[in-house]
Amino acid sequence: MKLQVECCSGHKAAERPVKFWLGDSVLFVEPVEDQWYGPAVVYFRVRSDDGNTYVLRHNEQTNEWTLVSFRSPASPGQFDPHFDPPDSIQ
Repeated sequence: MKLQVECCSGHKAAERPVKFWLGDSVLFVEPVEDQWYGPAVVYFRVRSDDGNTYVLRHNEQTNEWTLVSFRSPASPGQFDPHFDPPDSIQ
């Protein structure tokens, strides 16, 4: 799922996400819990102000952001890489 993401500006173009949009909802990043790199992409595991944890991927070549994973504090399982969000946020 593609996302619109706003990042803090620093010496790098997309240093870290500060907020993102899921449908009409604006979610503010509270902490960036983890960050790691892949070929031409950067991943961020963030907790948002709704209490949920998201993994966001930034493709540095295309400047596209995508939602990779979602986890609610109420969910007992692990991250689901095949998460399909409800129609209300697509």
